[in-house]
Amino acid sequence: MTIDETRAEGAVNTTTGKVQDAIGALKGDLKMQAEGKIRQVRGAAQQAYGKVSEQAEVTRSQADEFIRTRPYESVAIAAGVGLLLGLLLRR
Repeated sequence: MTIDETRAEGAVNTTTGKVQDAIGALKGDLKMQAEGKIRQVRGAAQQAYGKVSEQAEVTRSQADEFIRTRPYESVAIAAGVGLLLGLLLRR
């Protein structure tokens, strides 16, 4: 499932959950209301996951571009991070 599909499915679940919750409230059906609220939360989580995944992909793409255009700086940064981690973990 692509990021866009995940976000779209989340939007559908959120909307469907709201409708289910409202119908449950009209009918006095607590189980239907609870299922609607659960579906809303699931949809919101799917949308958030899609958004975070999209941002992670953008960040990965930017890091990849940085590494391609500045390989020596990238190696120096990686070495510095490795050295700092080594010093911190040695304690």
